[in-house]
Amino acid sequence: MSDTHVPSRVFPRARQDAESAKTGIHTPQTSDPAYRLAFQDMDFLLREDLRPVRFQLELLKPQLLLDEANIASTFVMYGSARIPEPAKAQALLELATDDESRRIAQSLVDKSKYYDVAYELAQLVSAFPIDENGKRQFVVCSGGGPSIMEAANRGAVEAGHETIGLNIVLPHEQAPNPYVTPSLSFQFHYFALRKMHFLLHARALAAFPGGFGTFDELFELLTLIQTGKIKPIPVLLYGRDFWNRVVNFEALVEEGVISKRDLGIFTFVETAEEGWEVVKNFYRDAPVEGLPIA
Repeated sequence: MSDTHVPSRVFPRARQDAESAKTGIHTPQTSDPAYRLAFQDMDFLLREDLRPVRFQLELLKPQLLLDEANIASTFVMYGSARIPEPAKAQALLELATDDESRRIAQSLVDKSKYYDVAYELAQLVSAFPIDENGKRQFVVCSGGGPSIMEAANRGAVEAGHETIGLNIVLPHEQAPNPYVTPSLSFQFHYFALRKMHFLLHARALAAFPGGFGTFDELFELLTLIQTGKIKPIPVLLYGRDFWNRVVNFEALVEEGVISKRDLGIFTFVETAEEGWEVVKNFYRDAPVEGLPIA
């Protein structure tokens, strides 16, 4: 019996059945949509009452692919899709034709330095060594779009490392930036599941100046940490002047709607080196399995 082969499976694989289902037999029965295999029937999968199944699929697909890529943790970077790299920001300023457009263009020029900072931070964090189990830590992850997101992916790729992009279907077409690793470029229909995937593997997060999207993603994380729904991770806010101008954190304390200690959830930083040092110190003080920081 030692040389007896026991098959690993006896049922055909789904792919095999899917091929077999492409029958050339045409009858009223085989021509009706009811006869399609459920997993090949797009009209069925897109029904309103199949939304819970689509939730599960959208949650599961990126998770499986990240696991197969041996990605254990990510370093997430949020930031505006409207802050270009310095040269492009300067070009916008030169093209401005009135006071209002010049004011906005100058503001973007002032913030364009964070494109370079995001790029530099990505280069630092993506160099983190693979652990003893072959798992990759602090893999750079962005929303997959332009500007600050592009800078994050670009920094990692130009340092020779793979990088993740979590894109979203929008009414106006938004292609992933060219620096996202194709096999780690994911597209989401549901904002909620996209935000969940941002945080499932995140072990550090940097938020650069941004608008509604950045606020939405950042404040969900702050709330999760504040309420104890997730363990604290390093949260870096780049641009103290920007954040204190658009959000009066101290006023929230004075109004009694958050506590003073809640201001300790995040750290203001300016440079890539400063932010990376905050993360390293965090894990030296509170070591996590799989994240040895020398």
